[in-house]
Amino acid sequence: MEQTVVLIKPDGVKRALIGEIIHRFERMGLKIVAIKMVWPDDKLLLKHYKSDEEATLRRWGEKTLKTYSEYGKDAKGDLGTDDPLELGRMVNKWLFDYVKSGPVIAILLEGYHAVENVINTVGPTMPVKAPAGTIRGDFSTDSAAYANDEKRGVENLVHISASIEEANFEKTLWFSPSEIHEY
Repeated sequence: MEQTVVLIKPDGVKRALIGEIIHRFERMGLKIVAIKMVWPDDKLLLKHYKSDEEATLRRWGEKTLKTYSEYGKDAKGDLGTDDPLELGRMVNKWLFDYVKSGPVIAILLEGYHAVENVINTVGPTMPVKAPAGTIRGDFSTDSAAYANDEKRGVENLVHISASIEEANFEKTLWFSPSEIHEY
């Protein structure tokens, strides 16, 4: 049995999609073994996103430059820089502001191939690229292009663990052993 972390972000909570999102996971046979509402702070998010690591920030900045290139936009003109590290710091601030804008529902799911099944159910990180039938494809149309223009995080409803290793790490950040139930 695998376990994986799902965070319903503030936009999912505010839009009253908690039940719909949980329903999709339960319907496929995944079991909730921990769940709680949390208002995350900078300390937790720094650990979660590993954004104290220069490599993480640089990767985010490079992704931002790629998005600007794809849409024929000028990052330096729009954001004042084309340095990947500086852009990564901007994206980090926008992401933190977004995830701290309201409560988050933290869920630990368990089941066969839990990580892969959750990835397939949620869809790609960018909602605009998520196919119909996925959570992001059905309930969000946001994109990095619009988010960057508006200097905010991409509203993509949920965070999911991208691998078993990531799930195991995130589980220890979001849940204490006493909050995880076996049944």
